[in-house]
Amino acid sequence: METAVAPPPLTQTILPAPVASPPPQYNLAIGYLRAWVTLMVLAHHAVLAYCTFAPPPPRSLLAQPRWWGAFPVVDVQRSNIFSVFVLFNDRFFMALMFFLSGLFVWSSLERKGSKTFLRDRGLRLGIPFIVAAAVIAPLAYYPTYLQIGGRGVAGYWAQWSALRQWPAGPAWFVWLLLAFDLLAAAIFVLAPHSGDLLRRCSSGAARRPVMFFSGLFAAAALAYLPLALRYGPLRWTTFGPFYFQTSRLLLYLVYFFAGVTVGAYSLGRGLLAAGGNLARRYPLWILACALAFLASLSASTAIVKTPTLALAIVAFVAFVLSGAASSFAFLACFVRFVKRDHRVFDSLRDNAYGMYLVHYVFVSWLQYALLRSALPALAKGSLVFAGTVLLSWAAVAGLRRIPAVARVI
Repeated sequence: METAVAPPPLTQTILPAPVASPPPQYNLAIGYLRAWVTLMVLAHHAVLAYCTFAPPPPRSLLAQPRWWGAFPVVDVQRSNIFSVFVLFNDRFFMALMFFLSGLFVWSSLERKGSKTFLRDRGLRLGIPFIVAAAVIAPLAYYPTYLQIGGRGVAGYWAQWSALRQWPAGPAWFVWLLLAFDLLAAAIFVLAPHSGDLLRRCSSGAARRPVMFFSGLFAAAALAYLPLALRYGPLRWTTFGPFYFQTSRLLLYLVYFFAGVTVGAYSLGRGLLAAGGNLARRYPLWILACALAFLASLSASTAIVKTPTLALAIVAFVAFVLSGAASSFAFLACFVRFVKRDHRVFDSLRDNAYGMYLVHYVFVSWLQYALLRSALPALAKGSLVFAGTVLLSWAAVAGLRRIPAVARVI
């Protein structure tokens, strides 16, 4: 493994009578929230080229540090607005995606059994990861090679093959989610009664969302802080095409199993119930989101000016707090206000996963196409985002007309 710069079985004598797991049912608010977070991913990548902290273009793909893995194209036009947006996003949106991905895991395991569950997850996650890593990522990073003066596929392949690793771009989320699914399936097999405990925890979360939030925050902080202090917040670990952000591995695992816990109970009656305590207090969660982000931003600014261990601990804890508060704010707002479906949002929801898989190609090529334009950063970033959404949406909608593709994405 290479680290590079750039997460006795309980018995009936212990537990009270089990709470029945209701049959799974589609949750409109969660479906739309997953689509919305996907749009935030697209926006995040679309504007990275225009952030004030974006690094200069590399001399070659082989030069260290290889920041081009996160910034395929870098523009001279910069925007403070995009910088703040990216910093806000970065504190929560991938953790929330793991949470949302965990919501239906336990009910799927109980309904399908571990073998069928893993077969289905391998089809839905494993095959797309292979395609995204083998095809989408090299296409997405070719503009990086062009920006530094490279020409020709042969020269690009020579540098790419000399990397001794295989950058997979945003597909890192897909393989890591599959690994977490494997762990959940192992727990299901080895501790089948754990579902009763999960449902009780979820039932308690519905009654006391603040307590659940506090537990999530504490677990996330314990998972993140030691790794962030040891490796720093920006380091990535790589082995072949398998990437993960070193300090956030366990943080994402905590969010995934928090989602598994909430989803083990009926979403219609649990923490994410439309009329539940979380939804009713959405203004307080919005306020907590804003205050926690401001605190995190202030702490991050302070540590840049005065890099001490004490400030680092404060900044990392504030980072985790901001992520948890933002996640709960979005969850509260969507379960409170999403009541009826809409054709456009339904289409976005149905195509969101495929858009996540293919969008990086459109992002980097659109950013490259606008390099010589004199447009300001706000205009460029907005154009790249709009173009990425429309092109990704159209491409995936077309691909899903193929039955074999539709079965996967």
